[in-house]
Amino acid sequence: MTTPSSSSAIDWRADFPASIVVFLVALPLCLGIALASGAPLFAGIIAGVVGGLLVAPISGSALMVSGPAAGLTAIVLAAITQLGDYRAFLVAVVLGGVLQLVLAAARAGIIGYYFPSSVIKGMLSAIGIVLILKQFPHAVGYDADAMGNESFRQTTEGTTFSALGDALATLQHGAVVVSVLALVILFLWPKTPLAKVKLLPAPLVAVLLGVALNAVFAAVAPGLAIEASHLVALPMPTNGAEWAAQFTSPLWSALTNPAVWRIGVTLGIVASLETLLSLEATDKMDPYKREAPPNRELVAQGVGNIASGLLGGLPLTGVIVRSAANVGAGARTRWSAILHSVLLTLAVVTIPVLLNRIPLAALAAILLHTGWKLAHPQIGRALWRQGPSQFVPYAATIIVVLVTDLLVGIAVGMTVGVFFLLKEMLQSPPYTEVSPKGAVLRRLELHPYVNFLNKGALVSALEGMPEGSRLELDGRQLRRIDPDVLEVIHNFRETAALRGIDYRLVSVPETSSGAGAH
Repeated sequence: MTTPSSSSAIDWRADFPASIVVFLVALPLCLGIALASGAPLFAGIIAGVVGGLLVAPISGSALMVSGPAAGLTAIVLAAITQLGDYRAFLVAVVLGGVLQLVLAAARAGIIGYYFPSSVIKGMLSAIGIVLILKQFPHAVGYDADAMGNESFRQTTEGTTFSALGDALATLQHGAVVVSVLALVILFLWPKTPLAKVKLLPAPLVAVLLGVALNAVFAAVAPGLAIEASHLVALPMPTNGAEWAAQFTSPLWSALTNPAVWRIGVTLGIVASLETLLSLEATDKMDPYKREAPPNRELVAQGVGNIASGLLGGLPLTGVIVRSAANVGAGARTRWSAILHSVLLTLAVVTIPVLLNRIPLAALAAILLHTGWKLAHPQIGRALWRQGPSQFVPYAATIIVVLVTDLLVGIAVGMTVGVFFLLKEMLQSPPYTEVSPKGAVLRRLELHPYVNFLNKGALVSALEGMPEGSRLELDGRQLRRIDPDVLEVIHNFRETAALRGIDYRLVSVPETSSGAGAH
């Protein structure tokens, strides 16, 4: 498979339809995240536009899409509430962006390389399941919670699971018809000849069908007509003054408030971590297996957050939901992310009335379809076949993300993964047996680096030597050995003498500081 260039015609034929899909996904999420964060609705649009027009060109990722992130919703809501002034919060957003530039200069982006693939896959599957659980209520016409809120706790009373029950008890039949037909289109479209028409992506057809059906319902079956509360609600300024009022500048006098600095540091660290995780996950989804430079991504995100804060927008990160939709729609280069912001800008400026006729049920169907692809059972089955060391961290990540949030789930998944790693290291011998099979003398060649985690395996090998046997430990390859292990090796001399074991040490230092001399 040839890696696409950013200017070839085939890339444009793939990227433009994909940008439409990402635009359709991003529009309600930008508004929903702003609503769930307690910020002005237009702040979400600003962050979405900055994520495409500014971050994507700087970023080294071909497929990741940046914008306001659901993972920051709780932090943003608490910060705005604490500061009591949205303009003061914007100062913290700018500070968070500056911190990201500092992290990039410190080459901190490599942290993304240390997350096991099982945890990354667990994160993706968990996000897929969260999408399914959180979007189902919107698919059936229940909009008590904002569309961009992905946390376990609802902004209203209850949890994700209780919301499912409430949704089933208050179905809007028109919304159900729209979402079911949209899902049928999304799942069956690739099997029809129409799939070859790249400029007519299935999500766009699903949205247009939703708009048309609701118009028909209003004309011939008013009982099925979808209420205004279940439609996209985009702000509609009518003149230049109202447009200018949508943009807010930071309140720089808030720099003297220590809370602003604390919030800025929190935003910078959390946004960076979420971005690096999304970048790692997006690279794994990339059909061309390209790897984006993480430090360059931190630079792009830092510039993006500074710009978003200066313009009055929400903090942004690399977002896995939009990135997954981008990959699934067949995007090949960063032009898809750039074009989605162009479409977002043009649509908000020119056709807000038309956009406000889109049923949330149609958009929820697109996210349900994306969620199914992210959480496909085949992923879990493959990890199950690879054994507990792969499946258990995967499952733990999913469960904890579902009942807490993304970063806590990742932390728990990492902890479980490290447990299996330590267990494997404890059981892995720090030596290679080089004696011929059946030889009287058993000769063990110590590995160049032996640490305290190898102590248990070495003790088991020494204690397992039968009485009257012969053993030689060869330390000529040693470069570093932990003092605890060295103590075990030398203390075994007395045990060997008592059991009649011929115990020999070759080039094993008396102290750990002498290991590097061999």
